[in-house]
Amino acid sequence: MTGIKRRATAAKHPLEPLTAEEISAATRILKAEQDLEDSHRFVSVVLREPPKEKVLGFDNGENGEPVEREAFAILLDRSDGKAYEAVVSLSEGAVRSFEHVPGVQPQVILDEVFECEEIVQESPEVQEALRKRGIEEFDGVMVDPWSAGHYGDEEEGRLLRGLVWIKQGGPDDNGYAHPVENLVVYVNTNEGRVARVEDYGVVPVPQQPGNYTPDAVGELRTGLKPFEITQPEGVSFEVDGHEVRWQKWRFRIGFTPREGLVLYAVGYEDDGRVRPILYRASLSEMVVPYGDPAPVHRRKNAFDAGEYNIGTLANPLELGCDCLGEIRYFDAVMSDTSGEPYAIKNAVCMHEEDFGLLWKHTDFRTEKVEVRRSRRLVVSFIATVGNYEYGFFWYMYQDGNIEFEVKLTGILSTGAVEPGEKPRYGQLLNQDGLYAPIHQHFFNVRLDMNIDGQENTVYEVNTESAPPGDENPVGNAFYTEATPLRTESEAQRVIDPFKARYWKVVNPSVENTAGEPVGYKLVPHQNVLPFAQPDASVIKRAGFMTRHLWVTPHDRDEMHAAGDYPNQHQGGAGLPEWTGQDRPVENTDVVVWYTFGSHHAARLEDWPVMPVQYAGFALQPVGFFDRNPALDVPPPEANGHCGYSG
Repeated sequence: MTGIKRRATAAKHPLEPLTAEEISAATRILKAEQDLEDSHRFVSVVLREPPKEKVLGFDNGENGEPVEREAFAILLDRSDGKAYEAVVSLSEGAVRSFEHVPGVQPQVILDEVFECEEIVQESPEVQEALRKRGIEEFDGVMVDPWSAGHYGDEEEGRLLRGLVWIKQGGPDDNGYAHPVENLVVYVNTNEGRVARVEDYGVVPVPQQPGNYTPDAVGELRTGLKPFEITQPEGVSFEVDGHEVRWQKWRFRIGFTPREGLVLYAVGYEDDGRVRPILYRASLSEMVVPYGDPAPVHRRKNAFDAGEYNIGTLANPLELGCDCLGEIRYFDAVMSDTSGEPYAIKNAVCMHEEDFGLLWKHTDFRTEKVEVRRSRRLVVSFIATVGNYEYGFFWYMYQDGNIEFEVKLTGILSTGAVEPGEKPRYGQLLNQDGLYAPIHQHFFNVRLDMNIDGQENTVYEVNTESAPPGDENPVGNAFYTEATPLRTESEAQRVIDPFKARYWKVVNPSVENTAGEPVGYKLVPHQNVLPFAQPDASVIKRAGFMTRHLWVTPHDRDEMHAAGDYPNQHQGGAGLPEWTGQDRPVENTDVVVWYTFGSHHAARLEDWPVMPVQYAGFALQPVGFFDRNPALDVPPPEANGHCGYSG
């Protein structure tokens, strides 16, 4: 916290997250005006973001009516399974709307997660199935509540699929070392009962332990000397509420139960003015399809944002463990299911990192050297979703680059085969029958673009080889070709590394020094497409993952790539539905949706806890600046370790 500068805030910004007091007021007003019963549970309570034009007017200092503060709530009545959406005016202290949303299932609430395990543990039918496998003690039964999906044969109602493991060595044992294969328990969470038990036959429960704590690992390596990051003069960023200023960057931090970390109003100061780049950026959706057709695993398709509210699963971060250096933390304030506010302490971590070379050149004739070191600002949060951990990291660089990276770690969701059997659809982890099914992770990020203003156009850029001929006499020529994506149907694209494909978002009405439109390009990192068949349930429900790029015109109601309520939904919602209108997206207020995947064919090295894997993309200026924007970064200090020409 040392050295953080704060500026007085004259008025609450329209995008400031709801405070605990505002959440209390919203839920109190709802309970009173709608005469809510104890059976009504709050799935989420968030800021209802004002229309973009009002926010931009506020940021520009335009005079006008005050921006109204509103809360948006999703509720579930567990007595009848009905879902409701509500808008509460905090400015007026009144309910604006309270509507039943028919035919949907809201996200899984934390109450159901813990209830599901208890219901499965106490089920006589489940206990009988466990006795067939030689398990007589049920205190160590561990149940992961997987979403039910939609396959057409589910019992009507709100369902979770309980998958079972055994903590054989006590409460701290790694239960994922001991899966109960071929046992699936459907739980009706509203009715608090087991809906049905599916037992596909006994497979021995693997017995080898899989613990990973220091006491289980044994002798730890030596020689690792202390590593400390200090900033004796304090940090280089300023914080005012949730607004951040750092190295010409300016942006706002938000947090929602469904998306987790949100960035607003991202801009870069250039020649004395802040030039807008992004209006809003967030994780829109994610899904984890498994590729194993075995009974327990073939319906593993978790939508960790749309089904589980990944923001509510954020970790309280710890200095020196999750974040290192001079840290500024932000709490995430949310509502519990009864409508009471609570805070996840230190949910968001922000700090600076040294990132090696920024730029360098040595004039070999004069032996003069100019070198600059790169520093980046890191804003991150980490969520635990059952067995997996996901770290979500936004990086801002001094040269105008932005990067989004997901760090995947945690524990494999395991299964078992007969000892001596080799699974086709997964990796055997030991000779005891323990294995990890093949699977993928897909993430979709919603980027509400604002390149020097709201009227933007997206181009696809491919590199082409010139044909042999007079213009290419020695066969060496190649060039880039940019094609505008004019409609939603044209703007459904996949990566092509063989063409060095990227996409750029430009503002046709603003030119750079070369007389070309200013822009930013989206640069794919490693990526993949789904391997499920086109008619598979998960493809219908997560149609967004069949394309890496989607472009839509801005609509404040189009926020989630798989639709508002993917839980038990039959599919087709979200991007496939919206883009079916084939709206024009040229020279307008565009939203870019980028899907990227991590392909996980498990390794022995992923057990018993996985080293981090990485997935993401970059946004880079392409003609946005007239020259290298990092020229003005000062040289490293002459401290005996490096010098500069001065």
